[in-house]
Amino acid sequence: MKKHLTILLTSLIVLLLAACSNTATGDENGYPTKPIEVVVPAGAGGDTDLNTRTLAKYLEKELGTSIVVSNVTGSGGTVGVSKVLDAEPDGHTVLAFHNSMLLNNIYGLSDQSLEDLKFAGTGVLDQSNTFMVSKNSQFKTLEELIEYAKANPKKVTVATEMGSMTYIQIMEFQELTGVELNIVDIGGASDKLTALLGGRVDIFPTSLGFVKSYIESGDFVSLGVIADERLEVAPDIPTFKEQGVDMTIDKVFYWGFPKDTPDDVVNVFSSAMEKVVANEEFQAEIHEYWVEPVYLNREETETKLQELYDHYETIKNTTE
Repeated sequence: MKKHLTILLTSLIVLLLAACSNTATGDENGYPTKPIEVVVPAGAGGDTDLNTRTLAKYLEKELGTSIVVSNVTGSGGTVGVSKVLDAEPDGHTVLAFHNSMLLNNIYGLSDQSLEDLKFAGTGVLDQSNTFMVSKNSQFKTLEELIEYAKANPKKVTVATEMGSMTYIQIMEFQELTGVELNIVDIGGASDKLTALLGGRVDIFPTSLGFVKSYIESGDFVSLGVIADERLEVAPDIPTFKEQGVDMTIDKVFYWGFPKDTPDDVVNVFSSAMEKVVANEEFQAEIHEYWVEPVYLNREETETKLQELYDHYETIKNTTE
């Protein structure tokens, strides 16, 4: 009798542990059942890549599976987005991207839209967007840049990638200040960085965290952050608003699946993201890039992106 009771208790414990395991790392179908591929439609070493890899490292622990980050570049991110949209909608291929997908649609570079994705959520917000110049630049303030650019149309060269976040920033900046810049399509973040280092451009629109080491070494100087308030990590850098240019940029680093992915699968992933963003170790690590760990759930992410889409469309219509 004791032997049978022992066997019964052992079986119950095994079942209980299995149930707990499913609750911690997946749904009733055991999701995830294999490694998850995260597609980053940008080059290695850029801010999108760094933010994604940092969050993915902690997601592995929450989901109980390995996560492989793939950099799929081309056409301003559209190639990477297409790879996700064409993937099996089983939750094992996920997109990690930002606002550029909206811009590709607005500027006619792609027909990919918000409706094509089922969002898992947002884990990081970047409010440290800036115009960066080299230490030898003739421009020390935003006011000096605007004054010179007005007197010398198309003489100030600024690096961008067509349809990217930097492109919409430049369009809005020109509209608000009345300047006309020489806009050069350089490529991704690393390409634009190299262009400024080589003296091929005067302005490099980017995020502070991406060029943190160059700021600390004194090689690069920020003309201001495109935010409502000064950043805690960089209190000495004034905002564009302080300098008379009423601009604010939120770069939303979201994660999304093909639209036919089951809701229960997406919910498992979203729950894991929420736990990661609340993790103090993750918060400390992501702060090293001068961005904010902010969790927006599925609905909040979609609402935020729709608001940005509407804003960008307005900018495009007024600058054409």
